[in-house]
Amino acid sequence: MTDARQGLTGLLDTEAIRKDFPILDRTVHDGKKIVYLDSAATSQKPRQVLDALNEYYERHNANVHRGVYTIAEEATALYEGARDKVAAFINAPSRDEVIFTKNASESLNLVANMLGWADEPYRVDRETEIVTTEMEHHSNIVPWQLLSQRTGAKLKWFGITDDGRLDLSNIDEIITEKTKIVSFTLVSNILGTVNPVEQIIRRAQQVGALVCIDASQAAPHMVLDVQALQADFVAFTGHKMVGPTGIGVLWGRQELLEDLPPFLGGGEMIETVSMHSSTYAPAPHKFEAGTPPIAQAVGLGAAVDYLSAIGMEKIHQHEKAITEYAVKRLLEVPDLRIIGPATAEDRGATISFTLGDIHPHDVGQVLDEMGIAVRVGHHCARPVCLRYGIPATTRASFYLYSTPAEVDALVDGLEHVRNFFG
Repeated sequence: MTDARQGLTGLLDTEAIRKDFPILDRTVHDGKKIVYLDSAATSQKPRQVLDALNEYYERHNANVHRGVYTIAEEATALYEGARDKVAAFINAPSRDEVIFTKNASESLNLVANMLGWADEPYRVDRETEIVTTEMEHHSNIVPWQLLSQRTGAKLKWFGITDDGRLDLSNIDEIITEKTKIVSFTLVSNILGTVNPVEQIIRRAQQVGALVCIDASQAAPHMVLDVQALQADFVAFTGHKMVGPTGIGVLWGRQELLEDLPPFLGGGEMIETVSMHSSTYAPAPHKFEAGTPPIAQAVGLGAAVDYLSAIGMEKIHQHEKAITEYAVKRLLEVPDLRIIGPATAEDRGATISFTLGDIHPHDVGQVLDEMGIAVRVGHHCARPVCLRYGIPATTRASFYLYSTPAEVDALVDGLEHVRNFFG
């Protein structure tokens, strides 16, 4: 073991953890064991989550909130029990502040549409401003562009510094008395940057603006305390935190959810309906029209149980050590340029890079032949690539099951890529 790997062992029992994830034993391309380094796109799922999904469908499958028969009541208890687990996981003041969606994109669209249809003092219109950042995932750019186009509101954003940080030097000019909503990512999905939440929220509160945080790359990797954040909305998704696809979460402050209008209409979200008008159920059901993602919520509840049993602080410290080791090893590769912070300070477990003049798609294909799974492209963050004048990046991302040996495999693979392309 190299000196740099000393201290990485013992933070988590990764050998035991990896046994919970069946896919990590899979081989590809004539017996090469898979090295999965794309957890920022989606995490792998432990047996505990897979078993919870199977048990739901085999023993409890029914629609929720409606049936009075046994398995319907069981399904409702499991679904609402998952809400309780998520509320505790993020330290929400009330379970009724947890809204289930199909993903973080829907959660962010929900906020944008609520504000577009809201009455004063929340309404976004041509006299107001929307603020986001240049490092956002498209899911936290496009909904605000659509809202801006629909309402006439002005869309503004923070730029990025050369080293992958938000440029807040003009924060008082970007967030003004006209600002209605500031929406930004807690951790960048392409740069890995952990953003200065307190400074941004403090300025937003000075001018009375609402704050929405995209925590999709934070909730799986660190303690997420919505009360400590002091934001108004927090969005994240289940499939990045060892849960199933098809389930997302929007947390919102209770008083806001009571005042703001629904996004989707349909069954379950109503109180009364006539042919002339309707009244709506209280939150969270006001925002969960139709049959919800029941099995997916059950799976998310199992994922929360799994992560909580290990401990989010332990997971965070493990990833911090893995990332520090990965940054050091990657910087040893000739012609490799990290896009974003080139240190492990204030960054998540995601590292994007270029390798000389070799296109990231070629890098990814050669690595795949060696069983190494990385992400290539602009990672739904094309403005970042435009900012740095590159067409795309290769992205390696780590999680609780990642090991130093996998980092070494990546570095060895990149040497092979360089030799392959001369």
